[in-house]
Amino acid sequence: MRTLLTNFRNFAFSGSLVDLAVGLAIGAAFATVVESLVGDVILPLVAAIFGAPNFDALVLTVNGGEIRYGSFLTALVSFLLLALTIMFLVQAIRRATGRETAGAQGSRECDHCKSFIPVDASVCMFCTRDVQPLAS
Repeated sequence: MRTLLTNFRNFAFSGSLVDLAVGLAIGAAFATVVESLVGDVILPLVAAIFGAPNFDALVLTVNGGEIRYGSFLTALVSFLLLALTIMFLVQAIRRATGRETAGAQGSRECDHCKSFIPVDASVCMFCTRDVQPLAS
């Protein structure tokens, strides 16, 4: 029983799990801020331009059944505005932090030592031999 508790404590308080928890909390807070920006600032601007904040009133009736395509249009516009806002925020953060030119992501196997290295590496960090980058 003591070994089980020790293993659980080591797992629960390991660096990667704590980092994941912090990242999840910050991500949730960021999502709330972005949703508020879109819902409380950008959608009212769209409403001022097009005359309606949402399209929920748009309904098509077929054989007595209602097809509420207006709700779908509202969700679609909200999603597109949310994605556009996130894109602009990420670009601004990259410019502010100097990380605008991020390298290629992913890894591949070194031809010489079989260690995993970034795809855009020109020198293996393990065996220090020259390798041909897969991404430029």
